[in-house]
Amino acid sequence: MRRKVLIFLSFVLPLIARAEGEVSEIPLADPYILLEDGKYYAYGTHDANGIRCYSSDDLVYWKDEGLALNKANTTEKQWFWAPEVYHKNGHYIMYFSANEHLFAAIADSPKGPFKQVGSYQMEKLIGSEKCIDSHVFFDDDGKAYVFFVRFTDGNCIWKAELEDDYITPKEGTMRFCIAVSQEWENKLGRVNEGPNVIKNGKRYFLTYSGNDFRSKDYGVGFAASSNIAVGTWGKYAGNPILCRIEDLVGTGHHSLFYDKNGVLRIVFHAHESKENVGNRLMYIGTVKLTSTRISMTKDPIIRPKIFTQEVGLEKIEGSPLTDENIYDLSGRKMNSQLSDSQLKNGIYIKNGRKELK
Repeated sequence: MRRKVLIFLSFVLPLIARAEGEVSEIPLADPYILLEDGKYYAYGTHDANGIRCYSSDDLVYWKDEGLALNKANTTEKQWFWAPEVYHKNGHYIMYFSANEHLFAAIADSPKGPFKQVGSYQMEKLIGSEKCIDSHVFFDDDGKAYVFFVRFTDGNCIWKAELEDDYITPKEGTMRFCIAVSQEWENKLGRVNEGPNVIKNGKRYFLTYSGNDFRSKDYGVGFAASSNIAVGTWGKYAGNPILCRIEDLVGTGHHSLFYDKNGVLRIVFHAHESKENVGNRLMYIGTVKLTSTRISMTKDPIIRPKIFTQEVGLEKIEGSPLTDENIYDLSGRKMNSQLSDSQLKNGIYIKNGRKELK
């Protein structure tokens, strides 16, 4: 019996980087990626009406899942920025900025719909003072800390411990972390923002972005501390660790995450082109973490694509397994002279069945 087989790109595509010069198709600034139950979910700054979600099985091809957070489910009307999502306390918590204040929202799915809980997240500590770019770090001892940006010395980074609900900040725990102090951070504006924390052993690494996001030299640096609760943060003298990588400019406001293979990744945005900031776009790189530093590896940058295609095999069923019947993951025949390593990115079609090499 003849069967129609649909090959979905996100199911079969191995993790490969796109060629330098290609432009990402995911219009997310300030991106964040959550790995949950074998699937990646990306969130970021873009939509006027809330926070959009994309999903992927491989970090290359992404499906638009629509608005995970609609402004109709918040108290705010504008400037929905820099979200993060975590699975805690039996639900998903989204931390986000809106109208230059911090908020939290909860949902039963990483795709939403998220609904705001409470008012300004930091109201208990700083009242109605503006702040943006929240990042939550969950330590090994069960404590959680929110890092965020205040405008007390340009854009600078502060932190506070959270209560067990992982939303409410504890009084008396807010402390200053870092402000602009290195020359590379001060080329346009006075900006330290987009905090993200990772731990290695007993050492904490606070990664952040420096410069105004409109600068081509917007980049990422890090500071380190051995005490997240009350310690001071010392910046790495070799900063920035990410700036103008490959053919990309304006590379910053990142998040760190481990992929399915345990590889530490960095997701960040870059300008639309070398000439225009435009819609900032999402890219994914690889980083190395040691006991003393974080650094970018030489692995190519992944340039994500929108998942839109599926391949129907009814036209090629029953064909013998030859070079002429090797197809790439968009359904096009592959060059029969490709190397073995390149052929591994293809689909072998034999008697109407797909086999990954």
